[in-house]
Amino acid sequence: MNHDVVVTGMGVVTPYGTDVHTFYDALAAGKVAIKPTPWLPPDAGAYTALVEGFVAEDWMSSKVAEGTDRFAQYALAATKLALGSAGLSQLDSLRTAIVFGTAMGGTRALQRAQSLLERHGPDAVPRKTQIQVWPNMAAAQIAMEYDLHGPSLTVCTACASSIDAIGTATRFIQSGLADVALTGGTEGSNGDIDFLPALSANEMTYGMVSPTTDPSKACRPFDRDRTGIAGGDGGAIFVLESRAHAQARGATPLGVVRGYGSLADGYHPSSPEPSGRWEALVMRRALEDAGLDNGAEVAAIYAHGTGTRAGDASEIRAINEVYGYRGRDLLVTSLKGHFGHPGGSAAALNLAAALVGMARGEVLPTASTTNPDPEIGFTLVLDKPRPADVSTIQLNAFGFGGQNASLIVSRG
Repeated sequence: MNHDVVVTGMGVVTPYGTDVHTFYDALAAGKVAIKPTPWLPPDAGAYTALVEGFVAEDWMSSKVAEGTDRFAQYALAATKLALGSAGLSQLDSLRTAIVFGTAMGGTRALQRAQSLLERHGPDAVPRKTQIQVWPNMAAAQIAMEYDLHGPSLTVCTACASSIDAIGTATRFIQSGLADVALTGGTEGSNGDIDFLPALSANEMTYGMVSPTTDPSKACRPFDRDRTGIAGGDGGAIFVLESRAHAQARGATPLGVVRGYGSLADGYHPSSPEPSGRWEALVMRRALEDAGLDNGAEVAAIYAHGTGTRAGDASEIRAINEVYGYRGRDLLVTSLKGHFGHPGGSAAALNLAAALVGMARGEVLPTASTTNPDPEIGFTLVLDKPRPADVSTIQLNAFGFGGQNASLIVSRG
């Protein structure tokens, strides 16, 4: 049995706050949230976009706050917002699935505990470190909060995690195993720490960033002068329902999940296959799943677009291969120049912004990019939102280990 799957609610935790329209308006205005990384010297040339002012106890009890890492706290907050957006106050405990994506899980808590151990000894390690660290704890906390006993899964496919989570949640509903799914992606920051995390140091030693003194140049997706990534943090959670379930309760869809593709690049632990052929294939798989053939209905792509030389080059070639016949008719954007790269939650944040943009009839710009790569065969949206009939869009996410995923979403 196949069920049409609709998005009926969404909630976000972002460097711009927790209101999805405030988030979108900041992106539309080209507001860049990227700043120097606070736990490194100012001249280190490392940048990130952090959620600031988040108080966990505003969203959960102090007991839950103590036992959760930031990534799970963001999920709890965004889920509450998403359910409010969907107008859902009652969830069937056995017919509601939870499928979350995260690349890092509670890595922040683990690094913090290790630092405390080395500086102050075993007694300094927080008592609840174990339950803060496990990547499944965001989903587990949601199950406990809402008394849910259906499928509860955590997808960890690096930066493709949230698209794979949303795609998997869609499959649960399409197969008739669930009526509702809570899904999306979440990543927690190191923003309140007083030490240098090993993984942050490794971003520099592994060559993922290039020193710059200008935050506006920290992440320039698809720019010929791009130099590397900026970090990020936050999350977005969605309520998915079968269309029949949504109609029965009078809910208005925000969008429809039309197609999903996922496959392995199988090339290198951190670099994509240079020709982009596997990224092109996963895009085609998503289009085929949506029944869209050559993608003529797709008005825009919210790209992965990290701002790295190798990553952007492969994605440019993949988009050119799939949509080359469209020429400049195809609109493409990347939002990482606005809010950096929050790992597994990046595509979920893209989807939240894209859904608002679809309702407003526009595509968001690519912040900080001024000199588009000459290899580009499409229109990269720059400077300000581009008015367009964005009734159908495609979202890409490509992660370390060759995790390739793509999603097709249409207006509700």
